[in-house]
Amino acid sequence: MLSTLERIDPHSDRIDVLVELVDQLRPRRPRDADYAIERVRLLCQLLKGNPTQASALHSYMTRLLESRRHSSLYTDIGILSNDGFFTELKTRFAYRFLPPALGDTYLADAIDQVLYVETDYLWVNAVPAVYWLELFDIVHDAPPVAGAQPADVRQTTVRGMLEAIRTLSCRVCALGLEPRLLRSHAEIEDFDSPFLMQNIEVNDYLDGYSRLLDGAEGDLDDAKHLLVMLDQCDTVVAKIRRNAMSQGTSVALTYLLVALSQSIDRLRKLLFLVDVSGELPATPTLDLETIASDAALASVAPPSPHRAAAISLARELVEAHNNKYVMRDLVADNIDLLARNVTENASRTGEHYIADTRGQLGAMFLSSAGAGFIVGIMALIKILFGYLRAAPLVEAFLFSLNYSLGFVLIHVLHFTIATKQPAMTASRIAAELSVKDGRHLDIDSMAELVNKVFRTQTIAVLGNLATVIPAAWAIAFSWQWITGKHLVSPHKALVLLHDIDPLNSLALFYAAIAGVCLFVAGLISGYYDNKALYTRMAQRVSQLRWLARLLGPERLPRFAAYVENNLGGLMGNFFFGILLGTMGTLGYLLGLPLDIRHVTFSAANFSTAMVALDYNVTWRLVALSVAGFLAIGTVNLVVSFGLALWVALRAREIHFDQGIQLLKSLGRRFVAAPIQFFIGPKDRAPGEPGIQARGTK
Repeated sequence: MLSTLERIDPHSDRIDVLVELVDQLRPRRPRDADYAIERVRLLCQLLKGNPTQASALHSYMTRLLESRRHSSLYTDIGILSNDGFFTELKTRFAYRFLPPALGDTYLADAIDQVLYVETDYLWVNAVPAVYWLELFDIVHDAPPVAGAQPADVRQTTVRGMLEAIRTLSCRVCALGLEPRLLRSHAEIEDFDSPFLMQNIEVNDYLDGYSRLLDGAEGDLDDAKHLLVMLDQCDTVVAKIRRNAMSQGTSVALTYLLVALSQSIDRLRKLLFLVDVSGELPATPTLDLETIASDAALASVAPPSPHRAAAISLARELVEAHNNKYVMRDLVADNIDLLARNVTENASRTGEHYIADTRGQLGAMFLSSAGAGFIVGIMALIKILFGYLRAAPLVEAFLFSLNYSLGFVLIHVLHFTIATKQPAMTASRIAAELSVKDGRHLDIDSMAELVNKVFRTQTIAVLGNLATVIPAAWAIAFSWQWITGKHLVSPHKALVLLHDIDPLNSLALFYAAIAGVCLFVAGLISGYYDNKALYTRMAQRVSQLRWLARLLGPERLPRFAAYVENNLGGLMGNFFFGILLGTMGTLGYLLGLPLDIRHVTFSAANFSTAMVALDYNVTWRLVALSVAGFLAIGTVNLVVSFGLALWVALRAREIHFDQGIQLLKSLGRRFVAAPIQFFIGPKDRAPGEPGIQARGTK
């Protein structure tokens, strides 16, 4: 390190010496804070003991800062560009493999050259702020070397921040007038837009600041009114996000809101740093408390708010710089809100899958029984399609068509497939946790909701099985009676029974794959429900003149409302059928163990196989097969419910760690009323809000 300091040329602005100096501060392990602290303190001691080298470093850093432009560092690092989500994602993906060319014009490029390791922010942030401030003071207070060009680094930095403030303000104004945002909050057009007004306030403030820097007399205008305008901008952004829960959202709108929030937050931080009145409040996102606690641990006086804010912003910029090509952060920032809206729509749909009373449970049983009958017919059609011996892709198309149309028909008839419930009800539970904020959660109320979900899904599964087994048996028996031969051969029947064997086949693994498909179908349902709301699907459909001529003016509004209210369910069922129909073919083409096992189809295959074998089977085989399709149903439910609940909780940023208390509460409910635990109360308690079961009115 000493040799590097001796080689510093105070009249040079080359970056290589600074790169080498930072290399000697960087620990081998990114999280080795002790090593980084030791090296920073060693550098401070060397500079204190060698004033000449401190002066050389002062002049070298001054020249380096003077020769580069500062504003892009504050306007680009840590703030999304205006390119849009998918363009930004593509850019980050490309730059991960081939980074952009770096020049000597911008300060942001200098940071890219110096802190080139993606984990540098870990050790930089681990070093307490007091040590960085000590190093800064040593270099700043050192006199410049003889013959060095005098420069005011502080004024250069302030001018760069002022330029960044103007740029960010114009960006906020432009984003705030985007048509997507105006459509989501039309009230902006009825009053003076805060996004436009803040730009006017910023320009007035910066003009006065420029006169102050140029030495003109007079006081600088107060920036408090500007902060009020920024608060109003935040209020509009928050209102649009709330409206998105009922009106839907899109990736583009979500990206726009994230970029707006980031730009407004950076504006506040820069305004606080350039403030000369000392009256502006520090933005809450500045980590001033941590810096003050670091100073207390080091037994030194805490830094002033402006110095602490400067260190906090520097740390933020370093971390954002190291992560600027990380796709995970971009996806996390933008998808969370979209995922919450998707799961919110799934939550509202999930309310129809939860029954309160025995009457509603009975309605759920009848609804699921109807679905079981249709699944029996779908199982027959799949067997017949298999006899065509079509090419793999053609067979996958036929299977998908059978599944998709069958599931859509089940939805249209208001029947219920039991395994479609978990993806919806999990979001409903997560919504309840979100309402309770996770910190003041009423465990008993949550246990009651989980109990309702459990018994509703149990009844739905029983309803499916109660009709699919006799329906498949009746079809197979009728086929034999009409044609004189079995629907499937004895060999095929044994294959069907082996496919649901939980011990000697991959049935449970394939059931887990089906559970993933169910989960994906739930997300698709939520996505299209969100899309229908955001794009005003009912209004768009009602504007079709050819459809008005076909249906008539009275039926068209009802049809348009049906499409908007059921688009998610229709598309979720349609794509679920495609997933089930193509999974086996995909596994065959790739040579991978990919297939699906669904409880209702497995039960139908069991009945078909029993008829084909003329019931000449051992009781062990029957017991194993029954246990097989019941285990398949359990795996279907657990996997789809677990994934859906995980995504719903993550989208709402909820960390639920009260599972033991919830299980205990469920146990108490079972002990207190075991019959009611499974079949529910006869009537709803007076005043208790009910959640209507699907298929009931």
